[in-house]
Amino acid sequence: MFPFSLVHNDSLKLPTIRKPNEGNNSTVLRDAYPFIIPLVILSTLFLILDQVPGNYVISGILILLALFVAYFFRNPERVIPQGENLIVSPADGLVVVVRPVEGVSGETIVSIFLSVFDVHVNRSPIGGRIVKTDYRPGKFLVANIERASLENEQNIVTTENERVSVVYKQIAGLIARRIVFWKREGEAVERGERVGLIKFGSRVDILLPSNVTVLVKKGDRVKGGESVIGEVNV
Repeated sequence: MFPFSLVHNDSLKLPTIRKPNEGNNSTVLRDAYPFIIPLVILSTLFLILDQVPGNYVISGILILLALFVAYFFRNPERVIPQGENLIVSPADGLVVVVRPVEGVSGETIVSIFLSVFDVHVNRSPIGGRIVKTDYRPGKFLVANIERASLENEQNIVTTENERVSVVYKQIAGLIARRIVFWKREGEAVERGERVGLIKFGSRVDILLPSNVTVLVKKGDRVKGGESVIGEVNV
């Protein structure tokens, strides 16, 4: 069966859920600010502390780190393909698995690995309604190995419409230790709509049912909300 399971809060191990439009439409996500602001403050302090050896070098490194964080939390617009039967990628990254689901006839799992250089905003693969979310705590294995799909902390989302039901999961990785989800059960979503975020390297798995033709293969690079990964057979 397809191993699925909501969102990690660092202190309470509880789902982190925000209002759907809270901070997810800006060029750089608001989630970056708690990282960027301290780095900029520290960089400024080292810049003015002349008595500290190498203060300019340290200040420069901190600024570079702040710029990288801003880059990591970038939130680009995407051109969403039109077509009621299309299923788009829920994430940016490299397709590392495309295979039949064990014990389930006709269903296919597609796994996408997100490196720290990929956009980490997650998007809904189909338009419809979120019928279920499920959080499971777990390990923080390297996200590009298949064991991560079973053992790592993850948030499972089921979205359905009149044509198809799709299950996908946000999976924490070795560095990624926080999953953010902006939607709630019962809410409607559009195809390609921003729905969440996994911080600092991760994995997204999606289960495509038997009535879907898979249009990607292992080794393909995909963009969330833009790359078509499947099409519902009519």
